[in-house]
Amino acid sequence: MNARLASLTALGLGSALLLTACGGGGEDLTGDSGAGDEGSGGGEINIALIPWEEDIAATNMWQVLLEEKGYEVTVTEIDVAPMYQGTADGDIDLFLDTWLPVTHADYWEDYGDQLEDLGSWYDNARLTLTVPAYMEDVNSIEDLPGVAEELGDRIVGIESGSGLVRVTREEAMPGYGLDDFELVESSTSAMLAELDSAYQEEEPIVVTLWRPHIAYAQYDLKDLEDPQGLMGDAESIHAVGRQGFAEDFPEVAAWIEAFDLSDEELGDLEALTLDEYEDDPQEGARVWLSENPEFLERTLGDDAEGVEF
Repeated sequence: MNARLASLTALGLGSALLLTACGGGGEDLTGDSGAGDEGSGGGEINIALIPWEEDIAATNMWQVLLEEKGYEVTVTEIDVAPMYQGTADGDIDLFLDTWLPVTHADYWEDYGDQLEDLGSWYDNARLTLTVPAYMEDVNSIEDLPGVAEELGDRIVGIESGSGLVRVTREEAMPGYGLDDFELVESSTSAMLAELDSAYQEEEPIVVTLWRPHIAYAQYDLKDLEDPQGLMGDAESIHAVGRQGFAEDFPEVAAWIEAFDLSDEELGDLEALTLDEYEDDPQEGARVWLSENPEFLERTLGDDAEGVEF
């Protein structure tokens, strides 16, 4: 499963946008986007996608929903740093997966005053260090030094620019005496591949992970206790737009403000877009929307009338 694809690394914004546009026909996405006519529907919206599970699920769902409502949507896959820079510069209209107050704190400090917070849609997001449940004697981060040799002195991480890697490296590792461990910084897809390989052989492994994540449905995992709270408390996932987004797209901003998902809803959406319809996540999103008319009603309000999937 390529649920979280390898993110772009240190690319300049212009080349990243041009090289990774999905559904944009190859056009230059760094120009002005087409705003809607006073919220009457329609217009071009460029949504940034950092290929994390919850972002893939939510972005495909919103692409399908906005296209149903008459908008032309381009999804651009990009790494986290150029994404914030691009949204602050106005080259990107919308991003659905900002974690606050911890994971994306550095980016928010740098760019938050140039962005519009369109509201939180999920409030149980957590950063974790996680092991397979068969590692019965490892239940806390405090236990890791005692099994360092079994683990090869390795914690398998994700992208180097992610807040999860930063918190693990700067907070959890020194706080729990893990200075002799190597934090492997690669990609989410590489981390998941190592997790799958170790799991199939019932070998010990510890990975950086987060909730929500489809891996919890695929494997029997346990998050390590964090008695010092160094991985942070539960966070909220926010949608953010470029400056002027709500003015240019008032009805979309209103829908996103009403947007929220429960653990069960997000889990079902991820299962459909990342697993059952892995090769066509938009179709998975359509199936989910067809099965959740109450979501449409509470999100779109009166605008849900006549919307069918």
